[in-house]
Order: sequence, then structure tokens, then C-alpha cells
Amino acid sequence: MWCRRLACLFKVPCRLSGSTRHRSPWLPRGRRIVLPPAARWHHTAPESLKCAWQLHGDHLELRYANTLMRFDFVWLRDHCRSASCYNAKTNQRSLDTASVDLGIKPKATTLFLTWPDGHVTRYGLEWLVKNSYEGQKQQVMHPRILWNAEIYRQAQVPSVDCRSFLETDEGLKEFLQNFLLYGIAFVENVTPTKEDTEILAERISLIRETIYGRMWYFTSDFSRGDTAYTKLALDRHTDTTYFQEPCGIQVFHCLKHEGTGGRTLLVDGFYAAEQVLRQAPDQFELLSKVPLKHEYVENVGDCHNHMIGVGPVLNVYPWNNELYLIRYNNYDRAVINTVPYDVVHRWYAAHRTLTTELRRPENELWVKLKPGKALFIDNWRVLHGREAFTGYRQLCGCYLTRDDVLNTARLLGLQA
Repeated sequence: MWCRRLACLFKVPCRLSGSTRHRSPWLPRGRRIVLPPAARWHHTAPESLKCAWQLHGDHLELRYANTLMRFDFVWLRDHCRSASCYNAKTNQRSLDTASVDLGIKPKATTLFLTWPDGHVTRYGLEWLVKNSYEGQKQQVMHPRILWNAEIYRQAQVPSVDCRSFLETDEGLKEFLQNFLLYGIAFVENVTPTKEDTEILAERISLIRETIYGRMWYFTSDFSRGDTAYTKLALDRHTDTTYFQEPCGIQVFHCLKHEGTGGRTLLVDGFYAAEQVLRQAPDQFELLSKVPLKHEYVENVGDCHNHMIGVGPVLNVYPWNNELYLIRYNNYDRAVINTVPYDVVHRWYAAHRTLTTELRRPENELWVKLKPGKALFIDNWRVLHGREAFTGYRQLCGCYLTRDDVLNTARLLGLQA
């Protein structure tokens, strides 16, 4: 009976194997599993979808699609997608996880798991592969194209027209696809006012209000205690490293410039980090594990702020080592007092390696912002800077909440 049910679930014929005390052919050579007397391997038959699974004392071991996976029994019970455990309309869990016995074991030996209270959980192989730890290790959370200046120019990434961006899902989707892949995207033919820039930003996200306000004007009047409010050149950096969660997206729109210079510098921090990972993986690991403080102290006019954010330079997902955030700002890095003596010098060496990559001329993309051309920057990935300038230069902009930008992208069918 169970074999017929399993065949119906997976759309493949099934058979029950005998006891297997020999070395499993899909385990690495030199490793051997000793099974208890009652342990049995179960297999599905077709060559294209070879599958075998086995129940252990506290987990299910499954081999499918060339992936070996282990699932804790509590995890399996907690992730049951039956109608009584999961609300498919709201995509929310109905099961009270705290009520599950931490020593729970299924009574049946198939992927229709029957629990002590009689509840039956049904799992599909594709779902298990997608959601297993081993499966996630092989998946990329956020598809990207890493770039230096030449790669980006050759890609000929188009800007999106303002009307298309604001009025059509196609224009918005094209913009977001460019932004997700490259970490930067441009909108052309924007009316050069703060109000129109605000309308543009709100098309994809809530605006994140910070100590700089909701929408800000940006001139060289030193109205804030920050080097950015001068005419001086700015080295590459990410913004708000002194926030515990740095702002996700930054919007720039040059409203007026009567003078020379002032080009914007853009550097793909993930591309630079990838070079460090290839050349010196131990230094990459150090930069991803050593926490640093970044600090912003301001006492100018009516502005009094003292912000501190803590985190490593490189932030990675622990299960697949995928980089998701770079926190790099030499202006705002605070005193290094979170690193023991025997690690400090190695950290400086690793930081120097990353800085060298970030400062390579071939990695620098220089663009001239002008009225009508708005720039969106992934502040978790792309560093920005500025060359010195003369004359009067006014920008406006804002920060966007990262969650809302990614939400908009997903609703349009993009992986984000």
C-alpha cells in the first residue's frame, strides 16, 4: 500500500530493498555506515531520479538528485504542509512548534511519515531538496553579475525612462532586474526636483527616514558634520556603516551643477571581495568574522548625534558562504578595540588586500550625474565616491528600505 502511495506522490515506480550492510555506492569512498539490525534502505527505481532514504535514531537520511540530505525528525514534523499544520492561504504555520516532543519519531518508514498522535505528514522530494540544508548550500540566494568597469560597459546595461518606470510594470521590472544583477541602475528623464525624485523612489519602496531626514538636499555648505557636505573628493565607501543595519538602497539625483569635476565613482565591492576570496581565502574569512565598530559623532548647529554600528567588513550567509553585505568606510571606522592583539595585524593585512582590489583603476566606474538622471545604488554591495568639484552643486536623494525593494521585485516574479 505505501509503495503505491509513494509512487503516486513522486510519479515514479517504487520498490522496497532488502537490508543493506554493504557500503552505500553514493557515499564517499572510505566511509562506511553501520546500520542497526532493523535499518533498511528504501529506493525509487528509475535511473533518472535515483532515490534512497533511511530512518536513523533522530533523523531521516535521503539521497536524491545527487544530493545527500539529513532531516531532523523535529524539523520534519515542524515543516509539515498539511491543512492542519500550515495555512496555504496566508502562507503561515498553524502548528504549535512548542507542542512537538523533541524526541519525536515517525512510526512509518516511508516519506508519508506517521507520527505517534496518528498525524500523517507527506513530503515531496523536490520540496525536500529545495529546503534541505544541503540543498541550500548549492543554491544562490541572490543571482548577481559581478563587474569591473570594462565588464559593466560591455554589458551595455540600459537606463529606464522615467515614464516607463512610473507607469508600466515592464519598465519597473527591467529597472529592478538591472538593479538586482549589477547593484546599480539609472532612470532617465526625471524632472529635476526633490518632489519628483521622491515620487520616483516611492515607486519601489518606502523611504527610510534617518537622522538626515526623509528626503535631503546635498550641497557643499557643511551644514552637517560630514565630509560629504564639502567640495572635497570622497574615497570609495558604503554609507551608514554606523547604523546597526546599514541603509539598503541609496538614491542620488543631481539637480544642478554650475562648475567642474564632481564625477561619481562606483565600485562593485562584491567583485573586489571575490578576488580576495580567490587569492587569499584565509583573509576573506578573517574579514567576515572580525566585528568592527563604526561611529558617527555630530555636533553641528542643531544636529547632535552619536551613532555606533557593529559588524564585520564582509557579511556572509553561514550555510553557503554567499556574501550579502560589505561594510566599508574608512572615514567612519571607529577605534579598533574588538580584536585581540594576535589578530590585529592579520586583520590589517586582510583589509589592505581588500582595499588594494577596491582601488584598482580597472574596477572604477566613473559616471557624471546630471539633472534628469537618477541613480539607485545597492549600499550593501556597491561602494561610491566622488571627485573634487568647483562651483555650486546640489543633489537630492534618500535611503530606501531594502525589504520593500526586494518585496517589489519578488511580486514582479524576480528572484530577490
